[in-house]
Amino acid sequence: MKKDFQKWHKTKSGINDTKGHRFYHEREVWWCSVGLNVGYEMDGKGKDFVRPILVIKGFSKEVFLCIPLTTKLKQGKYYCDIDLGDGQTRRVILSQIRLIDAKRLQEKITMIDIKQFEKIKKAVIAILA
Repeated sequence: MKKDFQKWHKTKSGINDTKGHRFYHEREVWWCSVGLNVGYEMDGKGKDFVRPILVIKGFSKEVFLCIPLTTKLKQGKYYCDIDLGDGQTRRVILSQIRLIDAKRLQEKITMIDIKQFEKIKKAVIAILA
């Protein structure tokens, strides 16, 4: 499938020109404009190239570390279950962890509980060890 990088570049330019940042917190799940990316990097969907992400670690009011979510139920050490309380089965894709600017955040979905968050953080640490 051919990717329309020109369309994403136009969207990304608009995001970059946005004034201010959204306020976020660790453990929150947001719709985020992750974009149209190269090769096997996780893409966003729709006109704003969005997908849900979990905020793992904030570094400043502008940037944070996040993990994208998927409803494709793949198995293995690079996937960890996440429950948003809506009955939909999802996983975080640990291998796709990345730094994001808060300007990319679109809409907050929910905040996960501490127990679930700690499990995901341990899974992140395990793949990096």
